[in-house]
Formats: sequence, structure tokens, C-alpha cells
Amino acid sequence: MTLILTSTAFDHMGAIPVIHTCQGDDVSPPLAWDGVPDGTQSLVLIVDDPDAPDPAAPKTTWVHWVLYDLPAQCVGLHQGAAVGGLPPRARDGLNDWKRAGYGGPCPPIGRHRYVFKLYALNAPLGDLGPRADKAAVLTAMDGKVMDKAELIGTYAKG
Repeated sequence: MTLILTSTAFDHMGAIPVIHTCQGDDVSPPLAWDGVPDGTQSLVLIVDDPDAPDPAAPKTTWVHWVLYDLPAQCVGLHQGAAVGGLPPRARDGLNDWKRAGYGGPCPPIGRHRYVFKLYALNAPLGDLGPRADKAAVLTAMDGKVMDKAELIGTYAKG
């Protein structure tokens, strides 16, 4: 079985609802996954925007959310989980605003893609400690990734 990541808030390549953005309540969307491989010890979720600052001339990938050491038996996150609703042992890393937690879409220009990436790992990343950034998490994941799923949503300020 292949790892699959979905949301009841938006379809793959669909528009992310305003509630999950800087123009709304800026709450994390509900996410669900299935097909976690046997032997998975932990999960990692990274959400970033490869279109920053302008989709016509992207210069950087902006990190919106980093979660690691999600328990392997976890099957999703409810809406707003980034605010006090994370599973036990899950760790919130630093986004590109230099704060822990979810920071929703807030593109300065144009319609951006927001890539939700879920990784199944054969080991936890407990050695990282709290508040690791995306680079540290990716380095710690090296050689541990068993499977990966992506869900892409889009958003443009109205």
C-alpha cells in the first residue's frame, strides 16, 4: 500500500479555504493519511511554499509548518491541531517566521502552491530535541524515509 495524504478542507491542487490562511483564522487544516508502511516508527509533516515570493519568479521555498516525531499510529490531524492538539510525543519545529507551529498561506502576490509532505520513517528523530527547523529535520531523516506522500493546495489573496 502507498502512503496517501488528504484533507477534507481542500482537494489536491484545489484552493485552500480562507480560514486556514492569514486572511482568516490561520488555523491548520484537517489532514488524514492512510497506507503507513509496516515498520514505521514515526512520521514527519513539512508544509512549504516553493513559489515565494512571486510564482512568476520564485526565489525561495518558504516553510510554513514543521512537525516531527508524530507517532506511527497517528492517522491524521484535526483542524487547528497546531494549537494545542498535537498527538503525544509530536514535536513542533520552527517555520520560516522563526516560531513553532502552523503559519498559513499569506502570499504577497499571485496564486502560490502549498506543499504538504508526509514522510514515514523507520526511526524517531528524538535526538533533535524541540524546535528543530526544516533543514535539521531533513538532515536527521536521511536514510530513514520509508515512504512519502504529498498534498498540494493553492491560495491567492482575494
